[in-house]
Order: sequence, then C-alpha cells, then structure tokens
Amino acid sequence: MTTSSPTSSTGTHTTSPESPATAPVPPKTPWIFHQGEFIRAGDLYMGPGLQGLHYGTGVFEGIRSYALPGPGPDAPSVPPSDGAESSGPAGGDEPAAPGPYLFQAAEHYARLHRSCRLMRLDLPHSVPELVEITAELLRRNGLNGNAYIRPVVHKLALQPGTPFGVRLSGVSTALTIMAMPMGAYVSRDGITCGVSSWRRIPDSSLPVNAKVTGGYANNALAVDEASAAGYDDAIMLNQRGEVAEASTANLFVVRDGQIATPHLGSDILPGLTRAVVIDLLASEGGLRTAERSVLRSELHMADEVFLTGTGCQVVPVVTIDGRRVGDGLPGPTTRLVQELHHRAVSGQLPAYRHLNHPVTFPIAPATDTRP
Repeated sequence: MTTSSPTSSTGTHTTSPESPATAPVPPKTPWIFHQGEFIRAGDLYMGPGLQGLHYGTGVFEGIRSYALPGPGPDAPSVPPSDGAESSGPAGGDEPAAPGPYLFQAAEHYARLHRSCRLMRLDLPHSVPELVEITAELLRRNGLNGNAYIRPVVHKLALQPGTPFGVRLSGVSTALTIMAMPMGAYVSRDGITCGVSSWRRIPDSSLPVNAKVTGGYANNALAVDEASAAGYDDAIMLNQRGEVAEASTANLFVVRDGQIATPHLGSDILPGLTRAVVIDLLASEGGLRTAERSVLRSELHMADEVFLTGTGCQVVPVVTIDGRRVGDGLPGPTTRLVQELHHRAVSGQLPAYRHLNHPVTFPIAPATDTRP
C-alpha cells in the first residue's frame, strides 16, 4: 500500500527523510442507528439508486430530548432504572446517573408506525424498542441534554423480480435514526411570517396525517418564498383559502380572549405538540381552544398568533405580511403556553410525566489525578 506524501504550498509533493508521510486521521463522526445496528455516520454508504431519494417515498419524525431542570420544589424525581437503560455502548453493570427526558417519544414512534403502514414500509422494531434504541443513541453520542432525534424510514431498492418504476410494493425498506444537540433555534420573542402563494397539499392528493418526505417539497417552496420576501417563516392556506399551518408547525390565533386553531379537516398535520398545547391550555390554564376553520383575515385581526411544533416548540408570531400582530409583542396567552410547555417537557408537571421518558447515563469511574 502506498501513502500520499504531503503537498507543499506550491502544489508539489514533498517527503521528509526523518518522518514518513502519514495520512491525517479523520475525526470520529457521530453514532447513528442504521439497519439494525449502531454505526458511525461516516461509515454509512447508500448508493445513488435509493428509491426514497428518487421519489420521496419515505416517512420521518422529529423527537426532542430535554435536560433535567435544576434542583427546586418542582424538580421531578427520576425513577430508578430497571437496568435496561443503564448500560453504555459496551454494556455492563456501571452505575447510572439521570440524563435527559425524551418527550412524547412513544407517541412519535406510534405515528411513525402509522405512516409506515400508509407507505408500505416495513418497520421491524416495536415502539418500545425504538424508544430504547433512541435512548442508547443519546448515550453513545454523549447527548445528556437538549437534543433532536430524526428517525427516517424510506424505500431502499427494488426487490428481485420487481419491474422498474414508481411503486410502493416490491421495494425494500431502510431505517436510519440520527441525533444531534439542539436547543431553541427559533426566538422565543417572536418571528415574522408571510402568507404563501403556495397552497398546502390537500389530503386528497397526499395524506396529511403522515409525515411523508416527498410532501415537504411543498413546505420548502413556501419557506423559500417567505425568505426571499424577508420573512422568517411561511403560513400556508389550504385549497379553500383557509389557514392551514406554517411550514413545519401548527398555528393558533387569539382574539378577545378566544383561542382557535385550524381543525383537522383544514389539511393540517395533527401535531403532537398541538395536541399537548390544547390539553395544557384546558387543564392548566382553564382555557378552551376552538378547533375550527380559520380565515386568512383573522390573522390580521388577531391579538396573538403563535406556532407549535416539536422543532420550534412554542413561538410567537409578531408580524404577518408586514402587519403587526396585536401590539407586535408576544401576548399573555402565548407566554402562558410557553411556560406550560417548558414545564411539561422538563417533567415539572406531574400530570404530563407519562410523556417524559427518562434516559440514564453510565457514571464514568473517577480518575486518580495525583502525580
């Protein structure tokens, strides 16, 4: 085997008689879970003929983990581990320490299974198995805090005897799960939005109950248009001209103390955060949310507008189409929702702790640092 020698600033190769040239050691890439095993992301290879890449025949989810809150009267107690989560990448009986909470992980993976059924994707892992795989992925990557997890299931390759073409049957399936550190990537103090000229794909054309990868070209076009106009995000109308949702978030409007959000027949994705927020408003805030048709004109007459989603969490919208929403500042209902959501995802609301999946991390043995 030959080794390339270093290249000088003039572009010619040089060698040193004192020390043979060696190739640089590439940095370690994050762990991912792919096709039944944990591997380094840099070791993953998938060829150019991916069916999911060519035709958008895949589904995905976005899941968040949240760091435990600091000590205080509302800090949750972490249940003792049953041993299933206490081992590190190599296994063993190391003592475990409390780690982050996975929020609504089981609910996200249940929806992923439903999306897979729609697209004839074979997902071999049960919901509990997927949750535990995700916990292990966080441990392997040292993500003991706020993080984002992205599972993707997609069509892989035509099986023997399957003719060429766009199809769902006769095509194998691939599953990949990745994780990355992520805190708040959208300002809690508000964003600007524009109503897009691109209409939301109707359920009659592409089912909106599933997070189908190909459908997000619709969202990308809307975001591109909004960005070009100087806005942070896009609000999409459905084919009837009613409000559907933002690019990757559900939408709520508040006027005269009344809260409303587009109903499920408005061609929206039934967001898991949306459902939690509706429940939080009722159970913790004593406020009812009307699920109904929302007209575009209501956006310009609302006192408050806010978005909800796993990625953006709860974010105020302070201007729409260049017009201020209310007084142009986050309103009291939006701030209440932000606070309630934060307490729920961090395990500080007892009624919502069934949605918090605790992840434990192995405690590293103490190192003797004496000279």
